[in-house]
Amino acid sequence: MSATAAEAARASRLAAIWETRPGVVGALASVDHKDVGKRYLVTAFVFLVVGGIEALLMRIQLAHGGASTLSPELYDELFTMHGVTMIFLYASPILSGFANYLWPILIGTRDMAFPRMNALSYWIFLFAGIFIYTSMAIGDMPDAGWFAYAPLTGKAFSPGPGLDFYALGLLFLGISTSVGAVNFIVTLFKMRAPGMSLNRMPILVWGTLTASFSIIYALPPLSVALVMLWFDRQFGMHFFDSSAGGSPLLWQHLFWIFGHPWVYIIVLPAMGMVSDIIPTFCRRPLVGYTYVAFATVSTGIIGFGVWVHHMFATGLPQLSLSFFSAASLVIAIPSGISFFAWIATIWYGRPVFKTPFLFMLGFIVLFAIGGVSGVMTGLLPFDWQLTDTYFVVAHLHYVLIGINVFPVVGALYYWLPKITGRMLSERLGRWNFWVMFIGFNVAFFPMHWLGILGMPRRIFTYPAGLGWDASNMVVTAGAFVFAVGILLLSINIAWSLRNGVPAGPNPWDAGTLEWSIPSPPPPYNFEVIPTVDSRHPLWENGPGIAEGESDLTEGPVLDEDGHEVIGTSVLDGAPETIQHMPGDSLWPLYLTLSLTLLFYSLVSAHWPLAVSGAGLALVCLVGWHWPGRDPGEEG
Repeated sequence: MSATAAEAARASRLAAIWETRPGVVGALASVDHKDVGKRYLVTAFVFLVVGGIEALLMRIQLAHGGASTLSPELYDELFTMHGVTMIFLYASPILSGFANYLWPILIGTRDMAFPRMNALSYWIFLFAGIFIYTSMAIGDMPDAGWFAYAPLTGKAFSPGPGLDFYALGLLFLGISTSVGAVNFIVTLFKMRAPGMSLNRMPILVWGTLTASFSIIYALPPLSVALVMLWFDRQFGMHFFDSSAGGSPLLWQHLFWIFGHPWVYIIVLPAMGMVSDIIPTFCRRPLVGYTYVAFATVSTGIIGFGVWVHHMFATGLPQLSLSFFSAASLVIAIPSGISFFAWIATIWYGRPVFKTPFLFMLGFIVLFAIGGVSGVMTGLLPFDWQLTDTYFVVAHLHYVLIGINVFPVVGALYYWLPKITGRMLSERLGRWNFWVMFIGFNVAFFPMHWLGILGMPRRIFTYPAGLGWDASNMVVTAGAFVFAVGILLLSINIAWSLRNGVPAGPNPWDAGTLEWSIPSPPPPYNFEVIPTVDSRHPLWENGPGIAEGESDLTEGPVLDEDGHEVIGTSVLDGAPETIQHMPGDSLWPLYLTLSLTLLFYSLVSAHWPLAVSGAGLALVCLVGWHWPGRDPGEEG
């Protein structure tokens, strides 16, 4: 048998072992990281659109003074759902979608460490989002803001079930986030390709790894606060009731101990995308790789010491305010390291101005503006002057949209050819960039001077004649232009799926492992697990690899008839074990459905049904771990 025939036979055997069974049951049972990643991306994008529609409705209300398009009650509900959707249901899950799809092919393996936990994280994310939006279906949405400050969350101010959906929905979603974080950490430390030491990993991996560790430490305070909130509302406890010995500030401390690290959880992976995409289009490695990696980790760590940055106006002791103000300024140092590394890479490179690169350039501009306004609000006198004004709204959106959405859209243009096998339209992509960039700045930059002029945030209307009308009309117009940009992205993706030019393995002439395999990747990712000897193996091992003509080097060959991956050491990526991987299974979906029943019964205080949901979840866990063939697994 010739070498070509032998390779074809091996690829056929691997495909039979790793591919998902066709049909509805096969799709529901799939634990392939690529399927999970695509589902995350699509679902999070849908939530982005929903949250954007909510924002447009609010901007119509605020376009001029004295408007009555929305009632105060409906505005409060849309305001809350917009924040919850964008921060919890879009910003982090969209990054999880990229990470789920890309991590195994970035680090040279065939799947995530815990494939079924990976599927579980997606199903819980989906059903937690549906659970939260059930409040909209019943006409009683949460209405205390996405930050849910006490005492507005008490039964006296919000007697309906909306805030119960908020508290329990975020608890439900936290299971998904925690499971995913553990999976990313273990996958990174134990399943990298042989030779991929820690100093050879892409910066995107460093960003997601830091975010995953941050999730593990940041979510418990929020979970405790949500349980306390539900207990206050359901059982009449007084954790946040000052008249009964509780403290409304306790909620703020617990929420922002989570909330400020969460900013970096939804920013650091996006910054990692920038650090990996810019070198491809500058045709040179990232300047200061080691410094950027350390800066990424440092930013995640320092972020845990900045939460009082959000509480400068609450009357805390002056000494503590001074400490947290200093920490707010210190965190600009590692961010600045990454910023200047990107600038130096562009300056010393030979830039190719394709659409993904344009979005990275746009990100750098918005990063600078959002970073400067962040340093300004870290200064106590300035924060006291402008806290709770539209200046803070401007900063928040420059950080959460400018530093998340722009890298995400650029990453879609960059990696969708790998995911779908087809290129997006370059001409439409350029229009997409300029419409989004102009629309974003027209929408959010004027908010800075609206804040300086004294316009408070979190208001549903304002009197005409205060000097705010013209700026608010400009902001509303910009928001609609930005929405047109998202529409252009959707059109480009839909066009690409039907008419896009075939991408080939490496359309960008990039240097990392994911571009060494076909587009879209086969079910098994790598026919031969590669051995890595540099940060950019495709650039340093010749053009044949970039064209998909050969493997990187002769790596360890696994059993061609086994569902296996290689386990490697933490620091150096030295091969240590051969790990058998579980197959497709319906148990993650069954467990999610059981937990969904449990949470719906908790929000309605139907205790017998809650016991049933908990019992079914326990049965699913037993079935999950019971030895033998699982439902949905290939026979």
